[in-house]
Amino acid sequence: MEESCVPTGVELKNTGFGYTLSLINGKYKMIILYWLAENKVLRHNELRRNIGSISFKTLSVMLKELEADGLIIRKEFPQVPPKVEYSLSERGISLIPLLDMMCDWGMKNGSLSSEAEAEAAQRQA
Repeated sequence: MEESCVPTGVELKNTGFGYTLSLINGKYKMIILYWLAENKVLRHNELRRNIGSISFKTLSVMLKELEADGLIIRKEFPQVPPKVEYSLSERGISLIPLLDMMCDWGMKNGSLSSEAEAEAAQRQA
């Protein structure tokens, strides 16, 4: 039998599941990782434009946290005006299959899924 990812009696933060959640937890972190996976390299304002509903400060905080966690790489170019680019690190790239699986699950089980709609209608009947 396979070992539980969150064994009984163990605090969530002390598990692999809890650790992964701590890295991607937050309203925008997975979205930032997604855009970097799609575009390879983006600048701060490009990320902000793609996300749409994020403030400059919030994006800056999220990028600093993702960099501190080793999920993205910040490359600064010594020029005027300053130029900074963000990309996924190898560690960040290793999370992309997880994001892809979440996307697939959402497509199959979300409101767009006719199968999910049929199951919901069946439960209501």
